[in-house]
Amino acid sequence: MLTKAQRLKDRIDYVLYDLLNNVLCDLNFKHRCKKQKIEMIRHIVRLRRYEHRYVQPAFIFSALQFLSFTKTALPQIHLTLHTSQLSMTESLNKEDVMESLSAIQITERGNRRVGNQCLLKLTSGAEFHQSLTVTDVYRCLHISCVTLDRVWVSDQYNIMLTDTTGVPLHRVEDSCSGYYRGLQTVNSESELIYIDEDYNINKLSKDMKTTTTFIERTDSTWDPWCVYCSPSTWDLLVGMYNNDTYTGKVTRYNQSGQLTQTIQNDNTGRGLYSRPYYITENNNGDVVVSDWLTAVVVTERGGRHRFSYTGHPSGSGLLPHGICTDALSHILVCDGRTETVQMLNKDGQFLSHLLTESQEMGRPRGLSYDVNTHRLWVGSWDNNKVCVYRYITRQDALTDEHRPRPDGDTRYTTPRHNTTHQLNEGKTH
Repeated sequence: MLTKAQRLKDRIDYVLYDLLNNVLCDLNFKHRCKKQKIEMIRHIVRLRRYEHRYVQPAFIFSALQFLSFTKTALPQIHLTLHTSQLSMTESLNKEDVMESLSAIQITERGNRRVGNQCLLKLTSGAEFHQSLTVTDVYRCLHISCVTLDRVWVSDQYNIMLTDTTGVPLHRVEDSCSGYYRGLQTVNSESELIYIDEDYNINKLSKDMKTTTTFIERTDSTWDPWCVYCSPSTWDLLVGMYNNDTYTGKVTRYNQSGQLTQTIQNDNTGRGLYSRPYYITENNNGDVVVSDWLTAVVVTERGGRHRFSYTGHPSGSGLLPHGICTDALSHILVCDGRTETVQMLNKDGQFLSHLLTESQEMGRPRGLSYDVNTHRLWVGSWDNNKVCVYRYITRQDALTDEHRPRPDGDTRYTTPRHNTTHQLNEGKTH
């Protein structure tokens, strides 16, 4: 994408240089350039209409984000009128743009959340989408999305793969038991990574036929308590607990299982964690930990302590459980004290109680945000139900000024404006 973007930028720069330095244009040059700009805008709008009608909603990354650059860049071109005939050696038109875009290769790997925020916005509140009852699970304490219709759900004793109807598809027999925490995660190959009964970290193949030891436990004083696979680097983040010192730490492993980083103390040498129960990563690389009975502890990618959230208002107390981040870099955490799902911004400021205890869901405990569908999966402490909500939706990132279509379809003829949803502090949705 960067290569194609640079190529298009170089082409625009070349044409601008040619216009301003080497060619003379007649009095109608400005008029013709304005006409070409309008044609470009109309072409972008037609592509957006096509995308809305035919592209699957799950296909988040859009080439139109790149085209939006051309729309914002073109008005910045300052034209100078001359008296002679225009002679352009190269033209910038929609065929050139489409030729560049057609060569862009989009793969399933990599971090697709960055740069997508301009297409997303918060709704006025969390909208209930569906619920499912997971067979053979007592409580839904941790959730890991695999595909649009498959999720791993765990309680204190089991890790179950289920579809969106609750039908069990596979059960992990050797998972660690006895505690509620983030026992499992999913890597780039849709393989399950989980903590087993011997505190090794295992990998279950995608076809669920082969289990291998990914990280073997070699130090009996440290037990892995929670795991999370980074969707940007595919590093494995592991929350560890020391039974002798009653302290915790976070370790990072690369895709080969090699230890690359340890996060344990702040800049004063004081321990950051007591017992990491759940762990996740934000879009900016921050490591976000739900620390047992204390706080949400956030460190930057390099390990520097950024902040610890201890409830709303600050210091009021927090019993953090399931935790996740969304496409807009919000931090969502289940609080056992207020029995709510609280929403924070990436800097730890409280924004709202996104969800409260309900008859359908009960008390929220497990969380997972699906970046492909922008749905929030919430597991219950009171039963074996998982409820799915939507509170983020797509918005049009472009405005248009084109005239109505000949067929009378006026759905895309009015200018669209981006709106910002304001969350009032303390407001419950």
